[in-house]
Formats: sequence, structure tokens, C-alpha cells
Amino acid sequence: MNTTAASDSGGGVYNPDGFDPRALLKHKEEYGSVAGFRGTQSVTNEELVELPCDILVPSALEGQITGENAPRVKAKMIVEGANGPLTPDADEILEERKIAVAPDILANAGGVVVSYFEWVQGLQQFFWTEEEVNQNLERIMVRSFAQVWNTAQDTHVTMRTGALIRAIERVAEALMTRGIYP
Repeated sequence: MNTTAASDSGGGVYNPDGFDPRALLKHKEEYGSVAGFRGTQSVTNEELVELPCDILVPSALEGQITGENAPRVKAKMIVEGANGPLTPDADEILEERKIAVAPDILANAGGVVVSYFEWVQGLQQFFWTEEEVNQNLERIMVRSFAQVWNTAQDTHVTMRTGALIRAIERVAEALMTRGIYP
């Protein structure tokens, strides 16, 4: 799978044949933006979300995919890296178009999970290596994705609704196991 487009606050770049994301990161570190990366053409953020791709990952601002531009999205799947990058009307349109959406509460949960790891390590005064953190994070995220996917498939709902169902189930399980604390 190739990276075909990327953007930041300074602009966007696109190459339908793909480019090396590591080279793009190096360019951004050197020049402060992805704009002007060699071998790519300039695109706006508005154009970027409508480019043909397998996976679109809107990761900066909320409300980037709306009822207005959702009919023109060509991605096969959207992974919400930002909080709320899809509006509710966009969600409906993408569902009708059978474009899978990994919701923000699942897709960008890694930061919250790692914050929990840091809290636990601080309490125990026992610290994990970066490799151990990454292994534990991957295990939790893969398991969570599978649970949400299975819930969505079993109940015939979107992944967003599947994630909400799993969240409510987990709260209910915790209440049953631990009881209600004052």
C-alpha cells in the first residue's frame, strides 16, 4: 500500500503513484511543511479528501467530511484520526455508499491507552521499554478493533455504533464486577 497524499497546515501534496512517507517526514522536518515535496503535485485539503485512495485518514480537524463533500469521497475506508472529522450527515452518506468508517473513539484511542500505561507505571514505579509499550498497545488496539468489528457485524450496525455498544457493555460489565463506588 502506497501513501499517495498528505497535508498539514502549510498545504497538501499528491502523487497517484505514491511516495515514501519517511522521505516526506524528513522534508517536513527540514522545511516545516509537506508542501513542495519533490515528485508530488500541490493539493488543497478540500481536494485531498476527494482523491482516490484505499484508506483516508483525516487526522487534524473536526468536520472535514460533510454532507456536501461525502458523495465525492473515493476512499474505500476512512479511519478517523481526529476527533469528529465526519459530520453526522456525512456518516449517513458514507454508510449508504458502503464506505467503512473506523470511528474516532476507536481509531485514535491509542493515546489514551498509552496515558493509562504511563499512569500505571508511575503508580508501580516500574517502567516498560518502548518496545513493551508498543507491544501492549498493539495487543489492546487489535483486540478492541476486532471486538468493535464483530459487534458491528453481529448487530448489523456501523462501526461507530458498534464502538458505542461495546463502550456501554464495558461500563455495564465494570459496574457488575466492581459495584458502584461513592
